[in-house]
Amino acid sequence: MTTTDIDPNAPLRDDIRLMGNLLGDTLRQQVGQALYDKVEAIRVLGKQARDGNETANQQLNQLLSALTDDELLPVARAFTQFLNLANIAEQYHQVRRHRAWECTDNAPAQFGSIRELFPRLARQAISPEALWQAVQQLDVELVLTAHPTEISRRTLIQKYDDIAECLETLDYVRLTPVERQTELARLKHHIIAAWRTDEIRRLRPTPVDEAKWGFTTIEQTLWYTIPQFLREFDDAIFEHTGQHLPLTQAPIRFASWMGGDRDGNPNVTHVVTEEVLLLSRWQAAELYWRDIDALRAELSMEDCTPALRAMVGEQCREPYRELLRQVRDRLALTRDWITARLRGELLDHAGIYHHVSELMQPLLLCYDSLVACNMYDIANDELSNIIRRVACFGLELLKLDIRQESGRHADAVAAITDYLKLGNYHDWDESQRQRFLLSELNNPRPLLPRQLHATADAPINAEPVKEVLATFNMLAQQPAGALGAYVISMAKQPSDVLAVMLLQKEAEVPHPMRVVPLFETLADLDNAPACLDALLSIAWYKNAINGHQEIMIGYSDSAKDAGFLTANWAQYRAQEGLTAIAEKHGVQLTLFHGRGGSISRGGAPTHQALLSQPPKSVQGKIRVTEQGEMIRFKFGMKGIAMRNLELYAAATLEATLLPPPAVKPEWRELMARMTQTSLAVYKETVRDEPEFIRYLRTVTPELELQMLPLGSRPARRHMTGGIESLRAIPWVFAWTQVRLMLPAWLGTGRALNTAMDDGFTPVIRDMREHWPYFQTLLDMLEMVLAKSDSAIAAYYEVHLTDDPALHALGELLRARLEKTVGILLNVIERQELLELSPILQRAITVRTPYILPLHMLQAELMRRRRESVEASTRYDHALMVTIAGIAAGLRNTG
Repeated sequence: MTTTDIDPNAPLRDDIRLMGNLLGDTLRQQVGQALYDKVEAIRVLGKQARDGNETANQQLNQLLSALTDDELLPVARAFTQFLNLANIAEQYHQVRRHRAWECTDNAPAQFGSIRELFPRLARQAISPEALWQAVQQLDVELVLTAHPTEISRRTLIQKYDDIAECLETLDYVRLTPVERQTELARLKHHIIAAWRTDEIRRLRPTPVDEAKWGFTTIEQTLWYTIPQFLREFDDAIFEHTGQHLPLTQAPIRFASWMGGDRDGNPNVTHVVTEEVLLLSRWQAAELYWRDIDALRAELSMEDCTPALRAMVGEQCREPYRELLRQVRDRLALTRDWITARLRGELLDHAGIYHHVSELMQPLLLCYDSLVACNMYDIANDELSNIIRRVACFGLELLKLDIRQESGRHADAVAAITDYLKLGNYHDWDESQRQRFLLSELNNPRPLLPRQLHATADAPINAEPVKEVLATFNMLAQQPAGALGAYVISMAKQPSDVLAVMLLQKEAEVPHPMRVVPLFETLADLDNAPACLDALLSIAWYKNAINGHQEIMIGYSDSAKDAGFLTANWAQYRAQEGLTAIAEKHGVQLTLFHGRGGSISRGGAPTHQALLSQPPKSVQGKIRVTEQGEMIRFKFGMKGIAMRNLELYAAATLEATLLPPPAVKPEWRELMARMTQTSLAVYKETVRDEPEFIRYLRTVTPELELQMLPLGSRPARRHMTGGIESLRAIPWVFAWTQVRLMLPAWLGTGRALNTAMDDGFTPVIRDMREHWPYFQTLLDMLEMVLAKSDSAIAAYYEVHLTDDPALHALGELLRARLEKTVGILLNVIERQELLELSPILQRAITVRTPYILPLHMLQAELMRRRRESVEASTRYDHALMVTIAGIAAGLRNTG
């Protein structure tokens, strides 16, 4: 019996210990024995402090406070590097455990997998025909986004991938002693390379930099994982339905906001968006070129069908190679044409690929020929992988969404009405706006002359208006396949949607983008069903959308407005109402979930989140954002990417075929009561507490986040004002860094406690046991409370301020946090948090000796930075490293 048989986590501990030792060797070599000794002393004290040794905690504080300015950065880097290495080990261990599970004789299928779901569906009387129909309609689109909290550099991510590859080789390949030593030397080499690589950007990334980061995720993992996932998915489908998934069907696809999201980001201009669109097409052409070049070398056979022979000529001895040579050359021509465009050159575009069908057709011709000539196994190897990639990624790699705030469109339309002397659009009520917009949408003539004659100070010549109009003109020049949805943030009324449709018409966009209103504030979520009802009651609009409507649900701003519990319930009710309205009008609805990594921004395990949606709200179609560091956690390693793709597919099918139960009236009534209580507590703290903003800016790194180059997007919509102007992401990020996690729990504890005091404990128990939505809500609250730490929050307070008023507020908030923990344990009827999640509980415990020093270092850096008048920037690098390290240790940022 092996150690693994006794303790399945032993290999993980071995990996962490191995890499910790190699990191220690690296520190001794690179920074010297003296600093290594200090790092080791800090680690030991951190472990003792975690176990409740107050003397060790005091010694740790003294040791960190005594560090010189020059020592702060390498110490911060040492602990951050260890946490990153621990993350790599944990991610790889997930792959290891999944493989072990798959290799175990007679092991049941893993929960949430396709092979676990399909038999369960059959037991629930879902027929093979119903399953096949659901599979045919399956449409999951994952939208990659970048945010101010995304920290890791692409260069370092590649080195982390190399480290993971070493762990895999050491784990699974039978190595001789010499080979093992060689592989260990490679692992050490990669750890040293990571140490010698600056993990933090010195300059704020541009939107183009962020887009390239997204391309890297596709190139390094998803490019290979998608065909593998579809192959296994198809095998399971055939086993249970007798039908094969067509090679050209892509049940999971990808889009992006990186380079297209201009809401509040002045750095995303029409020029930047066009560059990103070109770069995305270039990357796709390059990846396909590599694939086709390799495939051409493989397909040397002569036998082919008459159809293929007709394409290459009778004299051709290697027909597949000849046809693929033509494809490869055309890809090279496409790539070169895009390169020239990026340099500002205008070349003849004859011969380049314009439509995905042009690339797909010769590949299918090769496939059909190989199958017809009794070479099915060859056809279903790399050729089928490429066909599946073309179906998923198209010619554009990632379809680009455009997002802009509704007010910008209103300003553009107002400038147009001003220019035409039709009045002030801003002064019109909603019915007047709709009449004007519909009249012009039905009018075949252009609204504006091609040559404008207006004074320099006219509204039509205002830079923001010119940029909006230039964006639509740029979109009109793009291939239809390159573009996704046009998302309108802060959407409130039907005219917001009609305005974008008119601006597309005016720019003569040949294939208009579908227009997606984003409802995100509490008031807008409450009004969303009425807004959709009004839209679908407009005959012109209903005819224009061809029976399909997409709506985006925002999770961030509503939580910042009203707190986690109130916002979460508002989002649920909005989805219920939107689903009912779409059904009433006979329109198919796709809900687009703008989720983030943190709980207060909608973050939840994929499978659990999808199964907790309202009944009938999924219907085989869903869009979800994957934000910031969650992209790397979910798709940065091939084995984990496979698991997450499967979870999305399985959960979407299950939510469609086995929807959750309808909400009982007593559940709905209690949720309404609890959210009223929660909202009142949240507002009295965040809005009415006079010292709250000062506490936020003094005790958390909120101000520092605005100054550090963490993302292309400013941390604030406006540079003045309170939390109203602060974006939801850095708002959550700031509280996460000090471990108070306030946005995720404030008000929820009192709401639950009041409900129990009022005699609703049986209803709460019923909700907990029979309502997936409420189960998920409690699970997410439990997880975030387990990651909170009131002692760490208190350390920031003591270290950064001696103001009695701020200390009093901090004591109040920390007391509420502790009380919320007790209330939740009472609700879930357990003795301690994460009692049923020992793996996560252990991960948090193991990380504490490494995260605790980073918190204390961060507080020290914030103090020195704020007290330094002339050289505050000298601390920025180390401060960013602590931010990155804490985010890595907690496995989420904002």
